[in-house]
Amino acid sequence: MTMPRDLLVVRHGESEGNVAQAAVKRGDDSLMKQLDTVHTEQWRLSPLGRQQARAAGEWVRREFPEGFSRYLTSWYVRAMETSVGMNLPGAEWFPHIMLSERNWGRASSATAEERRSGPVAADLARRRRDGIWWSPAGGESVAETMVRLHEVLDAQHREQSDGRVVMVCHGEIMWALRVLLERLPPWLYRELDKSSNPHDRIHNCQIFHYTRVNPSDPSDVCPRLEWVRSVCPWDTTLSSNNWREITRRRFNNDELRAAVERCRQFMPQGE
Repeated sequence: MTMPRDLLVVRHGESEGNVAQAAVKRGDDSLMKQLDTVHTEQWRLSPLGRQQARAAGEWVRREFPEGFSRYLTSWYVRAMETSVGMNLPGAEWFPHIMLSERNWGRASSATAEERRSGPVAADLARRRRDGIWWSPAGGESVAETMVRLHEVLDAQHREQSDGRVVMVCHGEIMWALRVLLERLPPWLYRELDKSSNPHDRIHNCQIFHYTRVNPSDPSDVCPRLEWVRSVCPWDTTLSSNNWREITRRRFNNDELRAAVERCRQFMPQGE
């Protein structure tokens, strides 16, 4: 058994929470205080988010007129609303609890004041330092989300080995899937997370398309997902849009030693 021939992973459109969190950073807590009366699972799409979902659907229908053998979505309302908004003909969606957004704990609805000082501010300050291992208070790290995502990928491996699968989920879940599928090392994840290049981000309704079929030679079908492209259909300037071959690094002793030497030594080196 192998992975699906094609695996399409789509981030949900801009949500009310995305709008509220951007406003909080500007010092406006009004929308966030309203959203904090319900669980983040219930946050809906913004008007822009619905437009983004329609644009994503147009791209998917054009690229995959034959449709998919499995349609997966997160149980979170903003992901389900994106799935509906994509308007994929004949879709039968399977909401999957393991595709739910990363748990952000107290940080998910933090006010402007909490972001400026106190435990939440101190917690957020550690994010760039800790990278893939960072866990917000009461939440989970990207590394922890990968444990549950293994179950999702294992099911596709068993049940959709010659199929086409589309998943609608969340930005942090897509990062975790990238680490698993592309075998990104922690230091590369940290570099990408800090990057200001829009091509290194995962924007709302951005699509990662993984495939086993060589884009340059459709007769060349590999047993693993060997190629990926990243497309942001509502604004393609935000994404690279080009196919690239996935490089899953293995390290000989010298290469592994070089990886170790990337880190500062705090104690005097012995023999």
